[in-house]
Amino acid sequence: MLPTHLPHYPSPAKLNLDLRIIGKLPNGYHALESIFTLIDLHDTLAIAPRHDSQIILHTPTHGVPPEHDLTVRSAQKLQALSGCCNGADIWLDKKIPMGGGLGGGSSNAATVLLVLNHLWQCQLTTQQLINIGATLGADVPFFIFGQNAFARGIGEQLQPIEIPQQYYVLVRPDEHIATPKIFAHPDLPRNSPSNPHPTWHNLQPLRNDMQDVVLQDYPKVQAAFTELAQYGEPRMTGSGACLFLPCETAEQAQTIYAKLPNHLQKWCIRNVATHPLFSFLSKY
Repeated sequence: MLPTHLPHYPSPAKLNLDLRIIGKLPNGYHALESIFTLIDLHDTLAIAPRHDSQIILHTPTHGVPPEHDLTVRSAQKLQALSGCCNGADIWLDKKIPMGGGLGGGSSNAATVLLVLNHLWQCQLTTQQLINIGATLGADVPFFIFGQNAFARGIGEQLQPIEIPQQYYVLVRPDEHIATPKIFAHPDLPRNSPSNPHPTWHNLQPLRNDMQDVVLQDYPKVQAAFTELAQYGEPRMTGSGACLFLPCETAEQAQTIYAKLPNHLQKWCIRNVATHPLFSFLSKY
């Protein structure tokens, strides 16, 4: 439960609308190119500054020690790199499923960085916050960037991209995908050509280079894919397990949603052009 006397800050999920593996970097990581968009499924945080230096997470996630939680780690990073002596009380209401490729933990870290930069009056630039975010996780920079983006590298090189308004049916199979296992898979494509001038149109048809490997090794993801494929061309976000089906209208998404079996965790969602936190923070 979030405190009612504090502002509630939205922390949205994301989809990888396209994900291609370009090669391997000298440090062993894979070089990626991807289209990121925010969606209107979100967690919510309440954050209050403290006059001491303690960072206290009042809603720890089961099985995750607070010192390992990205909300706490991001606040501590901001303290260390800004020289701020203040602390923070943090509450988190989770709605984004964990481990589905939707970036919930990374989004939470970005929201903490953006809000505390404001509350602590650190006055760090967006690029400075992105640099901090990149040390916490590959998706954190995108959430700080906060708009539709084409990403390169391991996700830290970002540029805006125009994306049409779209609606999606999103499902989460009851499956945990081990991302390192997927990256190490011998059948994973690693040689997609780089796109020097990415636009929405010249990246069509969209795809996810990890998808075939995941469908091959995870039968519950394959089963959910088969359900969605009755109504269009579903794709996986990130390394999975979540799958989404693009729809032209909200009504079409609602119709398909209603036809899917109830054992699937499912949502009707739409993409969001700009992080809702940007306009939210301007009120405070």
